[in-house]
Amino acid sequence: MTPNIAAAKAALSHLEIEEREATIRSMSRDFFWYSPVLKARLDHVVADFVVYPKTEDDVLEILATCYRHDCPVTTRGAGTGNYGQAMPLAGGCVMSLKNLNRVKEVHPGRVIVEPGCLLKDLDAHCKEASGQELRMFSSTWATATIGGFIAGGSGGIGSCTWGALRDLGNIIRLRVATMEETPRILEFRGEELARVSHAYGTNGIITELEMPLAPAYDWVDIFVTTESFPEASTFASELANEDGILIKLASVYEAPIAHDYFQRVKPHVTPESNLIGLMVAPHAMEAFLTFLGRRPGAKLIYRSDASGWDRTPGPVFEYGWNHTTLRALKVDPSITYLQIRYGAPDHIEKVEKMRAAFPGGEVMQHLEVMRENGKTIFAGLSMVKFTSEERLDEIIRIHEDAGCLIFNPHRYTLEEGGRQTVDDRQLAFKREADPKGLLNPGKMISWDVPDWDYSSMYAYGKLQPAE
Repeated sequence: MTPNIAAAKAALSHLEIEEREATIRSMSRDFFWYSPVLKARLDHVVADFVVYPKTEDDVLEILATCYRHDCPVTTRGAGTGNYGQAMPLAGGCVMSLKNLNRVKEVHPGRVIVEPGCLLKDLDAHCKEASGQELRMFSSTWATATIGGFIAGGSGGIGSCTWGALRDLGNIIRLRVATMEETPRILEFRGEELARVSHAYGTNGIITELEMPLAPAYDWVDIFVTTESFPEASTFASELANEDGILIKLASVYEAPIAHDYFQRVKPHVTPESNLIGLMVAPHAMEAFLTFLGRRPGAKLIYRSDASGWDRTPGPVFEYGWNHTTLRALKVDPSITYLQIRYGAPDHIEKVEKMRAAFPGGEVMQHLEVMRENGKTIFAGLSMVKFTSEERLDEIIRIHEDAGCLIFNPHRYTLEEGGRQTVDDRQLAFKREADPKGLLNPGKMISWDVPDWDYSSMYAYGKLQPAE
């Protein structure tokens, strides 16, 4: 199967095609450089051309044309992912969905929207139309798309109340295009949603989403400090278990993260300050202050509805989730990170075990409160001072040996970045919906090498291990 890129591009020339080499290169990249491991392997990746469909019919035409000419297609939202999800490892066509950005309908408890709509625009539309907002969103809310969030994300702001994206009820319906000789439009609900959610666009293209909404609030942004880290992690965990206090975010940052990397927070903390970032509903503030008053070791240093700071910090959620690492990278380029799941009921104990394993600041704890099966847990986005791939792998093994589940952000495949197992539902749907394997090649190992043993990093095509 030899791709005829020129023929595919010519056949699509009546659509909006990107011709500028610099833009094509830019549209072939995401935030993969968070990882020095991925940066060494993916820095050269570039598409042959970029196309911007404006309608679902355009999407179907692009898929049919590229299928006919054996041209790979990698779908892209805003490119805010961190693992190379939107990077065209086999070249070919990058299909940007930025023009499919309409909010179609808003109803009580739900919204119907196209995938290219920015999260911030979707929130604004829903608030104006109905007084509702998204249940959860990524820390890249200002620049990320809803389709990219569903295809590449796993949770975010709101997960302390609503859980992970793939938990029941957090996606209502997905409309999906296949890549066949005659592409089809399929609609998935319930059990079928797992076929394409968090699948990186490897087995179908999302053209419409129906997402749940919740009442919108003018959330109060809060920073609290503690002298000890266990005080901070316990505070966040216990607050999330207060059923009557509505929150949308509970982030925990080990000292000296706030002092060293949060420039607008630095004047208000010391290098020994452990920091908690919160979003609290206005009607829950009195209850929150009562909760705070019962914990003399915790000190309120900022609240957005009554700030005494000369320079406000901006949205507190932009210090959490993946933004924490981004802020650190601007100060110290040697910083990278891990993604860890500290499961209940011993999530606090697991974190303390890892703190004891890395006492010298090589691994700094950054926790995000989530709910899993109705229980409060921690998602860890620990910041790591990178020295070598070998040491990074050793740090990962130490976590795994202690019972901490790693979702490895230094891998670009679905399986290696997840639980290192095959998702049979996604593989089966790829066989049905993408028989030539042209959708985002190289990201699903189980399609390429069914018997892969995960003993080493998977290297697709020319992406060999760095020297």
